[in-house]
Amino acid sequence: MADLSQIVKAYDVRGVVPEQWDEKLAELFGAAFAQVTDARAIVVGHDMRPSSPGLSQAFARGAAARGADVTLIGLCSTDELYFASGQLGLPGAMFTASHNPAQYNGIKMCRAGAAPVGQDTGLAEIRALVEGWLESGAPEPAAVPGTVAERDVLADYAAHLRSLVDLGRIRPLKVVVDAGNGMGGHTVPTVLDGLPVDLVPMYFELDGTFPNHEANPLDPKNIVDLQAKVRETHADIGLAFDGDADRCFVVDERGEPVPPSAITALVAARELAKHPGGTIIHNLITSWSVPEVVGEHGGRAVRTRVGHSFIKQEMAAHGAVFGGEHSAHYYFRDFWNADTGMLAALHVLAALGGQPGPLSELVRQYDRYAASGEINSTVADQAGRTAAVRAAYEGTEGAELDELDGLTVTTPDWWFNLRASNTEPLLRLNVEARDAATVARVRDEVLAIVRA
Repeated sequence: MADLSQIVKAYDVRGVVPEQWDEKLAELFGAAFAQVTDARAIVVGHDMRPSSPGLSQAFARGAAARGADVTLIGLCSTDELYFASGQLGLPGAMFTASHNPAQYNGIKMCRAGAAPVGQDTGLAEIRALVEGWLESGAPEPAAVPGTVAERDVLADYAAHLRSLVDLGRIRPLKVVVDAGNGMGGHTVPTVLDGLPVDLVPMYFELDGTFPNHEANPLDPKNIVDLQAKVRETHADIGLAFDGDADRCFVVDERGEPVPPSAITALVAARELAKHPGGTIIHNLITSWSVPEVVGEHGGRAVRTRVGHSFIKQEMAAHGAVFGGEHSAHYYFRDFWNADTGMLAALHVLAALGGQPGPLSELVRQYDRYAASGEINSTVADQAGRTAAVRAAYEGTEGAELDELDGLTVTTPDWWFNLRASNTEPLLRLNVEARDAATVARVRDEVLAIVRA
């Protein structure tokens, strides 16, 4: 019997196919999803992994057997599935394992309007139903089974994104895009079609075995090719998408990475120009620059925990216009509070193309501090090491400590956050300061305690 504790995570289902889960299990997940959401109709999409078509069709069979009409939108990005859920007003399921290796697959689920399904919002009930059926036999079919139909929403998705950003006056731009053989190769040509953009595509061939590099641009080694191509072609900007194309990373005309916090601040300023006095959500690892820029543009910044479920909850609670994370997830009220890297990319193109200077100059006003980036340490006793760090800084003059998410220590000149991974025996450290020397000093002090 499948061990669901290994594949049902905090926000999604994810595991190795077929060792940890297969089409038979996907069918049960489809039945459980239809029951928990009480849906008469659902929408299902999938990425380019070899196992995705079969898994998504099995899920559809399970949901239809429970009476739900299923719309299969086929190959899509995760934010395209969120678009379909929002536009059609239907619960949705996306088959993807994002940037995980080829042998993995997973399901990201949402209620109608792209509202997230996580442990506290339906995923625990879905798991319990599937476990029950694994023990006692298949679920009872509905008296009237649902239908399964196909629909292509790519053009509608692209049109919706472009309706949210004024791209009518941008100057011609040379744009290198590294899709990492992921779903960006499917969506980018349609979204950028007709814009004054000289598109230089990299790895647009859909290939779930990721022959060129892992589709995780958060790891610096995976954007090396993009950086080289930007310099080689004298491009204005480079964009990199992860496997399911819901996250977007940016490099400037020199091939230098632009921190996601700077993109968050830039997009926040643009959204506040449209929605004066609006609220912007940012997690506690984004740069000091973000709340500063939000305040300078008349907005209200709300700090929250790391993780898309927390961001989406705060977006809804505050009626926020935009939210950003250090991991390059960007959330928009105009996109059902869901995350879409593609919409963030359009904002950056509009900002860059709406003025004459290079991207490096444009983002300087949004990138004000030195930062360490996220540093992982393998630690068996995460709580013990965190307590040791807390004890070391508790008496520091001018320091404030909080435990909103892990341990954050803040002084007038620097801050750091130390938090445990939800899924691995890791402690993650982020440090920011007014200069690089201070970042290095604080980083080394904290790591000495963590790794003692």
